[in-house]
Amino acid sequence: MVAIRRQIHARPELAYEEVATADLVAERLTRWGYDVHRGLGGTGVVGTLSAGSAERHIGLRADMDALPIAETSGKAWASQVFGKMHACGHDGHTAMLLSAARHLAATRRFDGHVHLVFQPAEEGKAGAQRMLDDGFLELFPCEAMFGMHNMPGLPAGRFGIVPGYAMAAGDRVDIVVRGVGGHGAMPHAAVDAVVAGSSIVMALQTVVSRNVPPLDTGIVSVGAFLSGDAPNVLPDTAELRLTVRAFRPEVRDLLQQRVTEIAHAQAAVFGARAEVTYQRGYPALHNDHEKTAFCREVVREWLGEAGLIPDAAPISASEDFAFFLQRVPGCYVFIGNGEGAEGGCMVHNPSYDFNDRVLSTGASYWVRLVEACLPAA
Repeated sequence: MVAIRRQIHARPELAYEEVATADLVAERLTRWGYDVHRGLGGTGVVGTLSAGSAERHIGLRADMDALPIAETSGKAWASQVFGKMHACGHDGHTAMLLSAARHLAATRRFDGHVHLVFQPAEEGKAGAQRMLDDGFLELFPCEAMFGMHNMPGLPAGRFGIVPGYAMAAGDRVDIVVRGVGGHGAMPHAAVDAVVAGSSIVMALQTVVSRNVPPLDTGIVSVGAFLSGDAPNVLPDTAELRLTVRAFRPEVRDLLQQRVTEIAHAQAAVFGARAEVTYQRGYPALHNDHEKTAFCREVVREWLGEAGLIPDAAPISASEDFAFFLQRVPGCYVFIGNGEGAEGGCMVHNPSYDFNDRVLSTGASYWVRLVEACLPAA
């Protein structure tokens, strides 16, 4: 398990480039007796294992892609490809599901059909949606689907399982403010895009506090403000790049409306104009309440209450497993990567590494979930 994880970690591949990883996955699944299908979502791999006679189908998903980050962990198995690394633990997710696959094939203590989904391009490229567009559910109908993600800062090997909205929708907004350039010594002869853009930034801070109901969640963050490069030149354009997050669909709609209105109105106040490009990204991830209760019970019967994190809460990051859960009921859980030095830094950090001590727990969860969901006669 550890060897596979570190092999994948050392040879990271970005979204839709996961050829070597997919080759590894397909070779192991074929060796263990799975019916292997390749090509969904470009580089996706689906392995199907059947046992007994029941016509029940479930899906388990792991993501395979890495991130465009230069690794600084210093580990012996660190990325050998400069500028690419497994900074989110997808190497661990793939290794855990592969390990569960081997055990399920050897024991077959279930009755039904298990589809193991090794998905490309979770990191912002919507690999789940592409697999669905390529006919995943038509080829592999599922009554339920399940996913798992590691989480630094949570106790190693313990599970955070959140009913309902567990992860936020994530949208991107690009705002281009167009003014009239000029000399910094004669601002009256220009329309200052920097000032207009600055006013938009400040006005956006009121969207959540004054428009979103206090008991709902909304996030509007300006991550980039790009304009000009000389102290005595007033640029004619300014560009703002935003991330916008929400859980409830109506709040997501409200944020889009207010961000767009504020950008246009604030630019107009200064005689400028704003061009707003609002790109909807991943939807909010919603765990089915019945499947969530089922997953909690699987952990409880296996590890007792100590295996569950009692105060597990939703997080405002986004996850494209949400596309699967829009079509099929299921549950997405978090497995603790460890606290403090053991868990390391947060994901998407150049020093991050998956905690190998968690691998066996995650693989065991998958096996127990299958055996409980598709009980043998």
